[in-house]
Amino acid sequence: MSLTIQFSKKYKYISFGLMAAGVAALVAGLLTDPSRTYANFLMNNFLFVSLTIGALFFFCLQFITQSGWSAMFRRVPEAVMSFLPFGGAIMLLLLFGVHDLYHWSHADAVAGDHLIAHKSPFLNTPFFAIRIALFFAAWILLTQLLRKLSLREDKIGGLQTFESMEFWSKVTIFVLAFTFSFASFDWVMSIEVHWFSTIFAFRTFAAAFYHGTALVALIVILLHQKGYFRQMNSSHLLDFSRYLFALSIIYGYLLFSQYLLIWYANIPEETVYFTKRFDNGWKPFFFINLAINFLIPFLVLLPQKLDRNIKVVKYVCILLLFGIWIDCYDMVMPEITKVPKFGLIEIGTTLGFMGLMLFAVGRSLAKAPLIPQNHPYLEESLEHHLH
Repeated sequence: MSLTIQFSKKYKYISFGLMAAGVAALVAGLLTDPSRTYANFLMNNFLFVSLTIGALFFFCLQFITQSGWSAMFRRVPEAVMSFLPFGGAIMLLLLFGVHDLYHWSHADAVAGDHLIAHKSPFLNTPFFAIRIALFFAAWILLTQLLRKLSLREDKIGGLQTFESMEFWSKVTIFVLAFTFSFASFDWVMSIEVHWFSTIFAFRTFAAAFYHGTALVALIVILLHQKGYFRQMNSSHLLDFSRYLFALSIIYGYLLFSQYLLIWYANIPEETVYFTKRFDNGWKPFFFINLAINFLIPFLVLLPQKLDRNIKVVKYVCILLLFGIWIDCYDMVMPEITKVPKFGLIEIGTTLGFMGLMLFAVGRSLAKAPLIPQNHPYLEESLEHHLH
């Protein structure tokens, strides 16, 4: 049970190769189309930070609810959480492209628009940068603390460490509720500075939890198929599936609610968001998003027989990771590129971030025993046969 993963040279070469593709896309994009390049890096960084926040939320929820079934898999969300320092560094570097991304960052825009001027005490570049630093500082501090407690439990065990992790998990979820909401306002909603939605923060947080859980489940399944997590069975798989099924309903509800409320109210400041996304070739993205992130997972995971099929759950998780890309692309790009564009910049940027996530996850998993030691619910997790 103290097995530690040793990743092959092939794995490392793949992760570094993908990161090199991302760097090449960045250089080529900055030389040919800077605005589009910055937009792609913002979109992908928000995507992967969202996955990280979702995995962190999943991790904390297991302690708050004192869930025993997932104890064996704790190292996986811990590994995903290790992406945060990279995400923070990239978000700060994107400040070089703030004028390409955010209309409110231009002095002439502030001077010529009373609404932007009204928002300028909050939406200004120095305060924007400070908030980025504060958000990531809080997230990294809390994840490092949780990781430290997790490793300490391996050494000394006992309920005191578990109770500390439960307490700090509650603190973390409280902090996430505020900080990730403001982060989604800052990084995504303020791209369209005249638009607002009261449901936007809830929608982005639910999407992060949904797709972050899918990423955790996919990594667990892949490791199981590689010979790790041998004690994993259909009951564990069903629990992951029930999470994804429930979250598909929540996500679909919020996606439709945002559209329905804006359509019904018919206020120009709100409807402009969907007007842009139903013109100039963007309309298919709305329906593809709805199908991939709600309809297909809902229908596929509805029968319990399919929930226990590891191949089905695996491909649903892969589909959902493609789905969050569609979702983030539809949120970020219409205001910047005006029409859908897909080429080497989009492919290279996405591959680069995939490589960075592979590197972060692999490095973290290799630093500690894959199955945590001395967890009070570990035996329950290993012998989980309740369904």
